[in-house]
Amino acid sequence: MRHSTTKRTNRAIAAAACLALGAGGLITVNMYASADESGSGNSTKRAATGRTEALTASTTTISCPDVGAVLTSVPSQARAQVDRELALLDKQVSEAYQRLRSSARAIQQDNQFVNNAIMGPLKDKRVATIDRIAIAIGRSGTRPRGLGSLAACTLRTSGNQQGGNQQGGGRGGNGPVAADFVDITTVRPNVREPNKSRGASRGVFTTRCGVNKNKLYNSDNIIVAPGVGNGAHHTHDYVGNQDNNAFTTNEEFAAAATSCRNPGDKSTYYWPVLRLQDGAQEFDAQRLGGGAEGNTGRILTASKVTLNFVGNPRGKVVAMPEFLRIITGDAKVFTNGTANANASWSCTGFENRQLTDKYPVCPGGSSLVRTSRFQSCWDGRSIDSANHRSHVAFADPRTGRCPAGFKAIPQLVQRLVYDVNAPSLGDNGRTRPFYAVDGFPEQMHKPITDHGDFINVFDKKLMNRMVQCINTGRKCQ
Repeated sequence: MRHSTTKRTNRAIAAAACLALGAGGLITVNMYASADESGSGNSTKRAATGRTEALTASTTTISCPDVGAVLTSVPSQARAQVDRELALLDKQVSEAYQRLRSSARAIQQDNQFVNNAIMGPLKDKRVATIDRIAIAIGRSGTRPRGLGSLAACTLRTSGNQQGGNQQGGGRGGNGPVAADFVDITTVRPNVREPNKSRGASRGVFTTRCGVNKNKLYNSDNIIVAPGVGNGAHHTHDYVGNQDNNAFTTNEEFAAAATSCRNPGDKSTYYWPVLRLQDGAQEFDAQRLGGGAEGNTGRILTASKVTLNFVGNPRGKVVAMPEFLRIITGDAKVFTNGTANANASWSCTGFENRQLTDKYPVCPGGSSLVRTSRFQSCWDGRSIDSANHRSHVAFADPRTGRCPAGFKAIPQLVQRLVYDVNAPSLGDNGRTRPFYAVDGFPEQMHKPITDHGDFINVFDKKLMNRMVQCINTGRKCQ
């Protein structure tokens, strides 16, 4: 697009966005960012040069209610269809966001484009999909009411007032930006260890499963989208079980090989990959879940993965049931809200300072650390639940007690260490590129969206040994 415009064009674009949003309020939709320039510079000056530059919707994202989160009961007969429909809702949002990002010129020319061509059709698709979910549940149980109110989505500011690192490809406005990072040395210590009672289970069981040197990757998610390829819309690292994709059955998990040293642990541990925004063309550069959905750059393999199971500060733990599924954190927290955000970021030597909504900039000699603490209370009945959360819970952070009716189980603490250079914030990652976690495209690769997934495939003998180790206060592996 040839620019001979000044600030008046910027105002016109913003006005078009405002009109398109209607009652949703003013959201600036467009930023000037070229394929070879950072969006952090002076857009008016660059526009005056007459160079060809692409307008991107880099300060706006799409926020949709999470239908799956409100489904607390789905009959087993309906589960497969409901999972497919929920995955379809994610796909619809992803596609709408991609269209928003690529439609700057149309938005500029037509102040109703966003409503008519993106948000309206998205709502229509969601209405039909949500209705199919309600019908499927109603065939075998009580049809849920009020789901239709979750169909409408809104636009919201992303906080990305700067384009991502454009050198070598970058994310072109999809994040991260300099404001997503903070110098860890400026953060005050904020970690407090819970008080432990005399009856606490103080042991630690460590399982050693490697760092994904086997390069087992895919963009599936067997927990939230079983039977659906690319259900995650981002790429996962896997350690432990080596037969892990959207179609793996429990029987196949139990029969599979494992990267864990102890063959009794065939559990699957997976998390979104971390990427360096250096323009590298990975195996998934053109694929859904990878570059086709904004997940670009060099995949970084952790230099160390520590998987510890720890006890409860109030009492003893019981064995986890085989095939128990746990998700910690929330891949959609940037638009869902922070209720389920709990993964944290830090640096070696500074792990008494944990961040949830910022990536840390580590000083020389210090490595990046991602830590996820999984839920440590179980309802005593289910290995999964309709929303994949209500069958497990966190112990009260103050008292250490589990909710009424829940039992304490070994808590998985997952720690990932990466040897990555601190990014250069002053030039927007141009000298030393940013790093960012993979995620749904509309989540803008924010650090708060980090999350982890676990399926327990310990054999009963090893699980019982773990429980005994933790309850007797020993350190075992």
